[in-house]
Amino acid sequence: MKLLFAEDEVSMAEAVTDILTYHNYMVDTVYDGADALDYARAEKYDGIILDIMMPKKSGLEVLKTLREEGCRTPIMLLTAKAEVEDRIAGLDMGADDYLPKPFVMGELLSRVRAMLRRREQFTPDIITCGNISLNMQSYELKGPGGSVTLPKIEYRLMELLMLNRGIYLSTEDILVKVWGYESDAESGAVWVYISYLRKRLSSVGANAEIKAKRNVGYTLEEIGKE
Repeated sequence: MKLLFAEDEVSMAEAVTDILTYHNYMVDTVYDGADALDYARAEKYDGIILDIMMPKKSGLEVLKTLREEGCRTPIMLLTAKAEVEDRIAGLDMGADDYLPKPFVMGELLSRVRAMLRRREQFTPDIITCGNISLNMQSYELKGPGGSVTLPKIEYRLMELLMLNRGIYLSTEDILVKVWGYESDAESGAVWVYISYLRKRLSSVGANAEIKAKRNVGYTLEEIGKE
């Protein structure tokens, strides 16, 4: 399970990250709201933990933006004990849980486990384009000619294209959203994985194709539709 943890108090951030890592979670830790928003947009997380009081953007601002953009990842807020209004506002904006500070690590771990269990009980999300579908939980790409479970990078790229079908995405945009800000992947990797996905689409009998426009980017379109 991969978590994003945003906390501007460095000592607390390090302690919580150590505990979560010890309990076998993969954790990306950031120290302000702007980075939290960038990471949440660029990576696929199983859960997000946001401190409300952070520089650049508050946890509430990050939460509000993510929910408005359609992010359904479970989000927990860390709140000052006295700030009841913040807790109410956070829940109204779509937070899944909150934990008042100070807290003991055992309670944090328990809340995280509960949050992730609720996520696993959700009906798998299915997105479609033409006669193909992509299961966002199992990574299965399905068409009339069969189905295939996509490796992680191929899945991320296919998900990005399907969620933005008809829109041309630049190579640079794809690199950031699929490989992440800190990756050393180069532009040639995008072309390689596009070619992999074209073969996948052919193998499942898709009536959708990935089109390329020179100096613009790539898009997924249903064949025969404008």
